[in-house]
Amino acid sequence: MTVTTMQPRSFTEAVREVGRYGTEAEAEAVTRTVLLALSAHLPATERTELTPLLPTEANLSTPLAPRPLTAREFVESVAPHMENATPATARWHVTSVLTALAQQLGAARTTRLLAQLPPGYALLFGLADLVAVA
Repeated sequence: MTVTTMQPRSFTEAVREVGRYGTEAEAEAVTRTVLLALSAHLPATERTELTPLLPTEANLSTPLAPRPLTAREFVESVAPHMENATPATARWHVTSVLTALAQQLGAARTTRLLAQLPPGYALLFGLADLVAVA
């Protein structure tokens, strides 16, 4: 999953468009916060391949999260790091960034990334969360 076609600035522009943020600075702050949090939940191989989009603080020496978070817990963990975020606005921010990420990665790469995360994250990536019924 190599991300080479979009530079961080244009990715921020994509987030700004998806999230309908008023300024590039707002989109950049949201992008940084969400991707930094996401990086703590990805194996080193995934972080390496996403390096062009990740904040510099999300390097490989950053420890992984102690346990996988559910999608809801992930949103709740991000909220305190965003200015004046409510649970609803935190979800909006997370979904805006991860939807832009899914658009950048394409279906196959996004599916691979989602396979590294607990069930329930697909909705945060702007995708249907299909579950097989037994």
